[in-house]
Amino acid sequence: MISVIDYGRGNLFSIGQALRHLDRDYRIVDDPKRLNEASQIILPGVGAFADAMQGLDQLGLIEPLQRRAEAGVPIIGICLGMQMLVSNSSEFGIHDGLKLIPGTVSRLNGGSALRTPNVGWRTLNTKPEHQSLVGSILEPVVYFTHSYFVTLQDRQHEISTINFGGAHIAAIIGKDNIVGLQFHPEKSGTVGLKILNSTISRLR
Repeated sequence: MISVIDYGRGNLFSIGQALRHLDRDYRIVDDPKRLNEASQIILPGVGAFADAMQGLDQLGLIEPLQRRAEAGVPIIGICLGMQMLVSNSSEFGIHDGLKLIPGTVSRLNGGSALRTPNVGWRTLNTKPEHQSLVGSILEPVVYFTHSYFVTLQDRQHEISTINFGGAHIAAIIGKDNIVGLQFHPEKSGTVGLKILNSTISRLR
């Protein structure tokens, strides 16, 4: 069963609606002991990085999440949840992440061409070897809302990007049993639901 982590900073309602639509069994979890029962884990997130990591820490979820990742349990991070998968963030100081994929989180800068935060619909550019993840649509359009972005230590962990002010920003990242989606699949219509469903299926 999929465990959706509740640490007080995630959009649990819309994630739950999406999983019900996909006919996926899930439960909301805020107890570290319940993670041992999870076949997959979804880490949602809305808000600031440090506050979100503090929420996980207060519930004693950081080390259990890291252990489950090391054990090969699939983990999917969504929006801020994706950023929390990497090493650290510079949002309002330097803060450690879950360190599941080497990388850092920095503030977006669209220059004079684009405003931040990045809110709205963007086209995914997916590496050919990962095309099955996004389905038959060559350039799917999905919904973003974020002010910070992930830079990976190893670009091989970059699955999809978007063009933001001429820069290629990571939109989907992945390493072994860990995948992060910077956009909101649950708010991206049919395309987003297909990507979420495909991600869940791939990580079984």
